[in-house]
Amino acid sequence: MLIIPVKEGENIDRALKRYKRKFVRTTVKNQLQERKQFNKPSVVRRAQVQKAQYIQRLRDAEEV
Repeated sequence: MLIIPVKEGENIDRALKRYKRKFVRTTVKNQLQERKQFNKPSVVRRAQVQKAQYIQRLRDAEEV
């Protein structure tokens, strides 16, 4: 559970922004999306390899 202390006289929009930032950092949203549908381990590994290849290509292009 996320607890966001609201200071005296603080704007609610500012507190909401802090809540959203904290929520994103806890990766709760990502976990919920992953649990929504089962992915085979081989598919997950393949996606990780493709992502790594993409990042490597970007870094190689940056060096040149």
